[in-house]
Amino acid sequence: MKNEYDFHGGRRGAVLSAPPGKTRITIRLDQDILEWFRARAQAAGGANYQTMINDGLREYMNHQVEPLEDTLRRVVREELAAKPLR
Repeated sequence: MKNEYDFHGGRRGAVLSAPPGKTRITIRLDQDILEWFRARAQAAGGANYQTMINDGLREYMNHQVEPLEDTLRRVVREELAAKPLR
């Protein structure tokens, strides 16, 4: 190690910028959830646990869309309830 370093041209912040489409955030997760994802990543041969968390969130997000059949059934029920048959 040198006795003295020159940080004159140094910049603060992340060393690597985030790739396009990614945002760097701070998030607080329960310890057991983090341990579960880390264990799964380790069992998968050292995969990235953050990617696994992202994939899990995306899967949850994609399943929140109401299927078309359910939407149609709901709308028909609402219309029938709003206009009683004579």
